[in-house]
Amino acid sequence: MALAERLPNVDLFLSAAGEEVLEIYKMPLDGLKPRFRVFRDKTASGVPVGMLYDDVYHTVVIAPATSNTVAKCAFGFSDSLPTNMFAQAGKLGIPGIVFACDTEPVVVTKSPHDWVTLRPRRIELENVERLRAIDFCRVVASAAELETALTERLNELSLAWNTSSS
Repeated sequence: MALAERLPNVDLFLSAAGEEVLEIYKMPLDGLKPRFRVFRDKTASGVPVGMLYDDVYHTVVIAPATSNTVAKCAFGFSDSLPTNMFAQAGKLGIPGIVFACDTEPVVVTKSPHDWVTLRPRRIELENVERLRAIDFCRVVASAAELETALTERLNELSLAWNTSSS
């Protein structure tokens, strides 16, 4: 979220699970709405996806992407707002950046209460590789890689990071 706050003109597209996780990490929606336009996964057809067809967006970022979301994107499922955005963006040639969580045989990550060590299964690692092969998709494996990918995309678009928090 700290990176999103530094990006110019960001909208958030949240799955139902994403909303739950934000609450767990003490980031309530009401606290995000002053800085971002927030779209919630409340329509069966993903109505906000239509903005991709109106040239409103130049990039789709899924961060963080759980193993569930990675698998859906890798196999072409688009049954949530983020996965639908990803699929439709790819069909339109709009670049996607996916910060996949399960990218290494051992992953140390922050849970709501402590740091935990995870050992992704072979299927999760295979799905990340499958996702890497998708057109218009860049997979990153850390916050630092995400920041680098976003910087490169901003440069391609002749845009810059916000330098103030307002």
